[in-house]
Amino acid sequence: MKKLPKLGCACEKHDLSESEYRTSIVGKDSTSDKNAEVSIIQCRLCQRIWLKYTVESETAPQLSRWFKGIIAKKEVAEMKPENAIEYLENLQWYIGGGNFFGNKEVFGEEKLNL
Repeated sequence: MKKLPKLGCACEKHDLSESEYRTSIVGKDSTSDKNAEVSIIQCRLCQRIWLKYTVESETAPQLSRWFKGIIAKKEVAEMKPENAIEYLENLQWYIGGGNFFGNKEVFGEEKLNL
């Protein structure tokens, strides 16, 4: 698999504003009681398409986190919420963020830190 370049675009950061991307909801991943939201976002600047996996914890907000990785346009229609973790873990790299990571973006590989 060819490593996708990190372009330094705003979409690689954790603090995107709503005007910088378009979102469509894939659904909820309820496997193992994760109750995570899975969505597809497309950057308005570089046009890259991302699969985003968001885990919110109402009882422990400090554990809330998200992960996102590049997804090919042809794979978007076939993505199911319960397959999102496996997809992200098989990428060369993905980005994580949220309270759990001190609201900073981190680049990861392989297993998600769930």
